[in-house]
Amino acid sequence: MAVPFRKTSKSVKRIRRGSKGLKSPALVKDPNTGEYRVQHQVDAQGNYKGEQVVEVKEKKEK
Repeated sequence: MAVPFRKTSKSVKRIRRGSKGLKSPALVKDPNTGEYRVQHQVDAQGNYKGEQVVEVKEKKEK
């Protein structure tokens, strides 16, 4: 079993963990709707790469 030779200092530990922060998702502007969406995912209308891949059901109003 590996045992560290020296104790890891607080500053070294915090520097290492500081780079693991949250990153914002890569957004692209959809050419069809003009809205921003996440890359490589189907948009709200069910289109992917210019083709209809998912049939979207319309919501019923009460």
